[in-house]
Order: sequence, then structure tokens, then C-alpha cells
Amino acid sequence: MPHSMTGFARIETQHPWGQLICEIRSVNHRYLEPSLRMPDGLRRLEAPLRETLRRGLSRGKVDANLFLKLEEGLTNAMAFNPQAAQKLIEMAQQINPMLAQPAPFSALDVLRWPGVLQTQELDQAAVDKAVFEIFGQAMQSLTANRQREGDELGQCIEQRLQAIAGLVVQLRERLPQLQEVQHSKLKTRLATLGVEVDQERLAQELVYLAQKSDVAEELDRLEAHLLEVRHTLKQREPVGRRLDFLMQELNREANTLSSKSTASETSQIAVDLKVLIEQMREQVQNIE
Repeated sequence: MPHSMTGFARIETQHPWGQLICEIRSVNHRYLEPSLRMPDGLRRLEAPLRETLRRGLSRGKVDANLFLKLEEGLTNAMAFNPQAAQKLIEMAQQINPMLAQPAPFSALDVLRWPGVLQTQELDQAAVDKAVFEIFGQAMQSLTANRQREGDELGQCIEQRLQAIAGLVVQLRERLPQLQEVQHSKLKTRLATLGVEVDQERLAQELVYLAQKSDVAEELDRLEAHLLEVRHTLKQREPVGRRLDFLMQELNREANTLSSKSTASETSQIAVDLKVLIEQMREQVQNIE
């Protein structure tokens, strides 16, 4: 079954350093048009993330948003190193008895000593890894969402394919009768006019009329296109453009059928075909 180009995914993950949120939304578009929004601190990852989008999607207007919420004051927070402080105090206690007049030794003096207070910095490698993980999860969720919608679109298209096939069979079965009705109408009209008709000329006119109104070839092509649509729907690769082309071909045959129509029943079937084809065409616009 095909994939829809419409989908949405949202993933949240919590980490010791903060929260990551990834949202990806896609709608139908002729080509792949990705747009990424992310904090300036994550811009270094934009190129590989775009490549991930291109590998996973073929068509659609895609908006991907990354949000990073750091723990408040993380980059400026000071971490206390008790081991360094304890070692400094022990050393001071050993040195003080050696001094005649040891200077006062306060807690602030300990905190000022290098290594006792350390700036707690953000682990960029951990953040990068988490970004790629959450982006991959969001892509998987989006793909699954698009697959589900694609399955529904495929079912809707199949329903219309069945309806069109039924109309083709109906019209094919009625063709001999419709042609006979046309012949009878022509003969009745000539008889009403009281005109003496050359039988050979009449036979030629009847053959011409039959050829002009013969839509068997159009019906054959319609059936061939229906088979091709079903075959295309079973493909794994993106099929949206191929389906769009087939919709144009189906519509072409329906228009020819309408132009050849000489009976109200044929005209109505041609109209019904056009309606069904247009409904499929609208659905195909959203298939990748």
C-alpha cells in the first residue's frame, strides 16, 4: 500500500541535563521540501538531520521542530568537589603547627582553592546522541502515521476502482442493445419523413454510425488502466507521480467516451466515470 504525505509525530524525552522535544509535521507537496527549526546551540546537527529526512521521505512539505529545555542554570552551576576540599583541609592542618602565627583558614578560602568548585558544563556529546535518537524515533512515528493514512487512501481508491470496473462491464454489456436502438431510431425517422432511401446507402450510414459510437476500444483502455492502478498501489516505492499520470489517462478515456456518446445512458455512465476518477485524483494528490 502507498504512503500518505500527511502525518504528524511528537516525541518527548527527559535527561539529567534537560528535556528534548521533537515534532515533525508533513503535508502533500509535489517534491520533498524539508524545513528544520532548532535552537542555535544545535545548528551543528542541521546537515545530518536533513539527510535523515531525505533518506526517510521522498515527497511532502515537512516541518521539523526541535526544542531543548535545559535544567535552569545548568551551564553556570558550580559543583562542589568534597574530595579536593578534604585534601586541602588535611594539608592545612599538617602545615599550621609548623607556623608561628598561622593565618585564619575560612570556608571561603577552601572554596577559592582551584578544583574545589568546578563549573558544571553541558555534555555536548550526550546531547547530540539524544537529538539523533529522538529525531529517529519521531521519523519512525511519522512514517507509521503516513503508512496508516496511506492504507486508508488505498482502500478508498480501491472502492472507486471497483465502481469504475462495474460501470465498464455495465456499458460493455449494453453496447449491442444501444447500437440497435440507434439503428431503429434512424430507420423510424426516415420512415416518418416518407423519404425513399437507398438501402446500400442506409447500410453504409448504419456502419458509420456504429463505428462513430463504438467505445469498445475506450473500455479496453479503461480496464487496462484500472489494472495498472492496482499494480502500482502494490509497489513499495513512492508511486504518487505514477498514479497521478494514470488518473490523467483514465480521465482522457472518460472524456472520449463522453464525446462518442449518442445515448443518454452512455452519457450518464461517462459522467459517473468522471466523478469517480476525480475523487481518486484528489486522493492521489496526497500519496507519496
